[in-house]
Order: sequence, then C-alpha cells, then structure tokens
Amino acid sequence: MPLSQSFVNISLFQPPAFLMIGIPGMEAVHGWISIPFSSMYMMALTGNCLILQAIRKTPNLHQPMYYFLSMLALTDVGLTLSTLPTTLAVLWFDHRLIGFNACLVQMFFLHFFSVVESSVLLAMSFDRFVAISSPLHYVSVLTDNVIIKMGLAIVARATVSLFPLPFLLKRLNYCPGKILLSHSFCFHADVMKRACADITVNILYGLYVVLSTVGVDSLLIVLSYILILHTVMGLASPKERLRALNTCVSHFLAVLVFYIPVIGVSMIHRFGRHLPHIVHALVAYVYLVVPPVLNPIIYSVKSKPIREAMLRVLRRKGQG
Repeated sequence: MPLSQSFVNISLFQPPAFLMIGIPGMEAVHGWISIPFSSMYMMALTGNCLILQAIRKTPNLHQPMYYFLSMLALTDVGLTLSTLPTTLAVLWFDHRLIGFNACLVQMFFLHFFSVVESSVLLAMSFDRFVAISSPLHYVSVLTDNVIIKMGLAIVARATVSLFPLPFLLKRLNYCPGKILLSHSFCFHADVMKRACADITVNILYGLYVVLSTVGVDSLLIVLSYILILHTVMGLASPKERLRALNTCVSHFLAVLVFYIPVIGVSMIHRFGRHLPHIVHALVAYVYLVVPPVLNPIIYSVKSKPIREAMLRVLRRKGQG
C-alpha cells in the first residue's frame, strides 16, 4: 500500500461543524420559546451587571463578603454569555450549525465558568465561616491581598483543570456526516459521545475534573456549614444565633440553586439515557440559565445593603 494512501487511512476525521438542536419535539414553536429564554438571559445580564455596579459605586460595600459576591456576579455574566449566542441563534433564526473549533471554545468557557462558580461559592462559605467564628479577626484574615490571591487561584485552577479537554476531543476520530448534538451549546459529555473511537480517556479525565473541582468544593462547603452550625450553637443568645444564621441564608440559597441542577445534569448524563431528549435539554437549560437569573434576586431580596445600592444605581440611571 502506498505511503500516502496509508496516511489517509489512519488520519483522523474531524467534522467541519456540528448540528445543534433547541427543544426537541418543539421546533415548530421555537419562536415562542425564545421569548422566555430571551427574558431570562436579559434578567441574568441586567441583574448581575447591576450588582457589579452597585458594589463598585458604594464604598460601604467594599468589604470581603461583597468582593466575593462581585466574583459570583461576574462569573454568572460569563456563564450567561457562554450559551446566549448559540441558544438564541437556534431559537430565533434556526441557525443550528457551529464550527468544530468554535464548539470546543464554547465548551471550554462553559465548563470554565461552571468550575469557577463552584470555587467562588466555596470561597464565600469560607468567608461566612471566618465572619461567624472569628468576627474580630475577619478583616485582618480576609485582606484585599488574600482575596486577590484567592480569585487568581480560582481562575488558575479552572484553567489548568479544563485546558486538556479540547485537545482530548481533537485527538478523537468522528463519524463522517452531519453530527447532531443534544443541545444548543457544546457540553463535553455530549461532544465526546459523538466520536467513533475509544473515549475511555475522555470519560476518566472528565470524571476526574468533576470530582476534583465541583465534588471537592461541595464536600468542603458542607464541612464549612457543619463548622458554622457548631459555632452558632455555641452562642449564648438565641437572638445572636438567628442573626448569625441569617447572614448565611443568601449564600446557602445560592449553593442550592447551583448544585441541585449540577447534580441533576450529572445523574441524567450517566443514568438517564432512557429518558426523553426533552428532559435532558430542560435539565441542561436549568443548570446553565437559572442560577445566573436567581442569584441577583436572592441577594437583592435577602441583603438590604445590596438592595439599597442597586436602587441608588437605578435612580442615577433614571435621572441621567
């Protein structure tokens, strides 16, 4: 066999593009479905940008707790922008093609911001633990330099953990023809399963990433709340206990809003293959769209300083 023919036979096939879908079985009403999706994306971007502006323009909010909240809001903006272009392109214009490399880039940033959000929630739980267990040393422990280092460590951890994923997908051989994805965005597990090759390495590395990031974070958050409860139960006054726990309510709700959909997506991808495609799609949308929408609502309702700062920003914009 000629060398050139042998090279062609062993060369990898990478599709020029993937074909995305919106809500399976509801293609005829994608125009109507785009209305709530557009509204949620707008709410997520508006709410989180408003929190960022409120904290930046209010000197009284230049404190560790609100710096971490800024990180959370910035992460939610990034997570929203990761899926907004392709999702609305599918729902508005039925533009379902995404280039292979563009898909890998979207996949990286989608998972990047998910890992960052998990890490930020862990940092916020540490913030609450320090505030409750050592209130007199709170400012001296969580200095500006410490917070900056924590932020850089969060970004570095997510980058190092996820950087190999696109390259692990590029090394695979894909089946010729149009390859249909299960969503209107690129998930690692979804793209990986479209390969006509052994994906054991991809599965193992994907599992390692999940366990070493979101898995470890969730366990440490649970541990932090156990320590917080132990500290709170040691307070003499029931009023002091209630006041201390009240400072954790917003963070606790944000943790639930993020981790419940994460668990749902993980369970469905591994054990829900028999479920209808629409269930997979809806759980994925809840995981990616709902937390960025709800987090600003949670913090604006439960935190009076944030609510008042947001209202001041809105008044200035109205007057301007």
